[in-house]
Amino acid sequence: MAIVFKKPNALTDKPFHYCPGCTHGIIHRLVAEVIDELDIEGETVGVSPVGCTYNNYEYFSCDMVQAAHGRAPAVATGLKRALPDKVVFTYQGDGDLAAIGTAEIVHAATRGEKITTIFVNNAIYGMTSGQMAPTSLIGQVTTTSPFGRKPQLHGYPVKVSEMLATLEGAVYIERVSVDSIKNIIKAKKAIKKAFQVQLEGLGFSMVEVLSTCPTNWGMSPAKSLDWLRDNMAEHYPLGVYKGKDLEV
Repeated sequence: MAIVFKKPNALTDKPFHYCPGCTHGIIHRLVAEVIDELDIEGETVGVSPVGCTYNNYEYFSCDMVQAAHGRAPAVATGLKRALPDKVVFTYQGDGDLAAIGTAEIVHAATRGEKITTIFVNNAIYGMTSGQMAPTSLIGQVTTTSPFGRKPQLHGYPVKVSEMLATLEGAVYIERVSVDSIKNIIKAKKAIKKAFQVQLEGLGFSMVEVLSTCPTNWGMSPAKSLDWLRDNMAEHYPLGVYKGKDLEV
């Protein structure tokens, strides 16, 4: 009998620890499928910082390095410069990348570091009990904004893809989502392209993935997908922000 669906080789057999409805598992699988298809597992090094995915080194079967909170791009820079023939990627959440790690991601991008970043944006701090993140939406209720995010008190949400797309060293920036089969297919294509940009030695690439956090949003998995479509995708439009005509 022909096998039509199986676990990617680039994933270990360890079950995911993520909450029901969390889409980190989907994103992990897409990254692993791309690693398999490009046949780069033995040449790939991932960097895992702090957040819900702090232990994703248990899930990816390629080499993984643990970084301090927000410092994954700096660690990845050192790895890539020391081992230029390796494929180096970071996998970061919005609290990690867009808050404590803002300087690292901005300067890695402006230097044109030949690394790939998978940026998972669920508009909240997932691991540490649901505080307001830099990407939390106006009006969004979190544990640190119980009356909703107010711009006069908390500022405005950070649009990371739009910001990094202004930097010359950034070669390819795309925002995708994993809320539907159609968008999951598009997300995989974007992740594969980001890795191919690195394989071609062109510069910095990042894929921002809109994701859900049913537990900290206080919603069912199904409702969280609706909230992502109706709210997050409105504020964070999907699309290519840099490298639209790039061919790799």
